[in-house]
Amino acid sequence: MTERQFQILAAIIEQHAEIAAPIGSVLLAKLFNVSSATIRSEMSRLEEMGYIVQPHTSAGRIPTDTGYRYYVNSLTQNPPIVDKLAPPDRGARAIDARVSTHVNRADRAIRSAVDSLVELTHNLGIATIGDELYMSGIGNLFSQPEFLQSQHTLAVARLLDNLEPWLREAAPNEPLNVYIGSENPIGKTSGATLIISRFRSPYSDRSYIGVLGPTRQSYAKVMSLVRHTGAMLEEVL
Repeated sequence: MTERQFQILAAIIEQHAEIAAPIGSVLLAKLFNVSSATIRSEMSRLEEMGYIVQPHTSAGRIPTDTGYRYYVNSLTQNPPIVDKLAPPDRGARAIDARVSTHVNRADRAIRSAVDSLVELTHNLGIATIGDELYMSGIGNLFSQPEFLQSQHTLAVARLLDNLEPWLREAAPNEPLNVYIGSENPIGKTSGATLIISRFRSPYSDRSYIGVLGPTRQSYAKVMSLVRHTGAMLEEVL
């Protein structure tokens, strides 16, 4: 993939996260200050490689799970891109301020961290607290346009029902783990992404905090916030 193709893919992902609609060549041509024909040529190449798809004949393109994975891997492996796309510091400061008020109550600190992630990412927030699974913001999840169709709703519900035992079995061992759409072993057709961080707590060496939302995410922002929250909890607790 060329650098321009990657930048176009990144723009499609970020714009799609904002407007929840296919992204057309006219918008991208304005962003990149090139002709629509040039953008259409590059989009055709990205489609051939499986990174984007055209949902309707006359529509623009949306990312595929493969496209999202390529983008997420690039964010993980290329720190300058992460720095450039990272969220404003005020989000991290807001989490720090809320969590630090509960330094003597681990359960409250974790719940406060989850609630902060819900507010900042507009996703469902989750955390394991001992043998319990805490969830907040389920209304956020099912208000997303992707989950208004019954088959997606059922797939997401199945994922949530089995999330705790799956986490115990999978035991994600990285500070940040991202499971995109069909990568989820449960609810493969849900169109959901799980972004989760492992941290040490008084309850367990394998406590988790993160968010569940549509694959249509502003990944740079959400990944940064989840990673920061996990690190903050480990430090405070």
